[in-house]
Amino acid sequence: MMMETTRTVPVAGGNLEVRVRDGSGPTLVFLHYWGGSADTWSRVLEGLPSGQATVRFDQRGWGGSAGLPGPYHLDRLADDLLQVADACVPGPFVVVGHSMGGKVAQLAAARRPRGLAGLVLVAPAPPRPPAAITEEYREGLSHAYDSAESVAGALDHVLTATALPAPLRAAAVRDSLSAGAEARREWPLHGIARDITGAARAIEVQVAVLAGENDVVEPPRVLRDHLLPHVPGAGLTVVPGAGHLLPLEAPDAVASALTSFLTSLHG
Repeated sequence: MMMETTRTVPVAGGNLEVRVRDGSGPTLVFLHYWGGSADTWSRVLEGLPSGQATVRFDQRGWGGSAGLPGPYHLDRLADDLLQVADACVPGPFVVVGHSMGGKVAQLAAARRPRGLAGLVLVAPAPPRPPAAITEEYREGLSHAYDSAESVAGALDHVLTATALPAPLRAAAVRDSLSAGAEARREWPLHGIARDITGAARAIEVQVAVLAGENDVVEPPRVLRDHLLPHVPGAGLTVVPGAGHLLPLEAPDAVASALTSFLTSLHG
């Protein structure tokens, strides 16, 4: 695995510390899930070819970026992503967004930024929220990361379908507790329920979607009904046995899918 360097990228209200691995492109730019961090992708990066260029960072309000001020809504996160890409990627790039990060990726792609070559959406939040995303559901979800105990319950009973190794599980708990209250509540109370189908239909690049077979957060059937009809040309691949946290549960499958996607761009 090639060494990463850290670059400071100015964004609204402060700076993001971005971890960059130089190499061949298109560069993969990673966006983590609600509750995750740049470290969510570590095992995926280990499975990529050694010369693959990558970029990852803690999104605004999380981990090392917890001190950045709000707002923490999807449009601001998309702003941050495109500023990072502009500052750290000299050529074409592919955005890899997981869950909440997948919805941010869709909004960013709809702006058709220079250099964007494709999207890989990993267990993404769909552009059209399903009927199950009720106000009651969102209020309950907003308390999922209130304590170490509540995070552990979410990990064990909702987010994963396979047991995580103890170090990964401990890191996931730590990451989920790393945000301030405003950043932590923005996604469940607002972002998850936002309909962005208009933006999704404006995406022009190649799109691949990965779903966990046993994901109860974004099941394959939900993505077939609420994402595929609205993202032109998107194709869905189901990862057997996995739950929602594909980068942690099935990193080799994610890395393999990314490698195949990059190969298809050259075809």
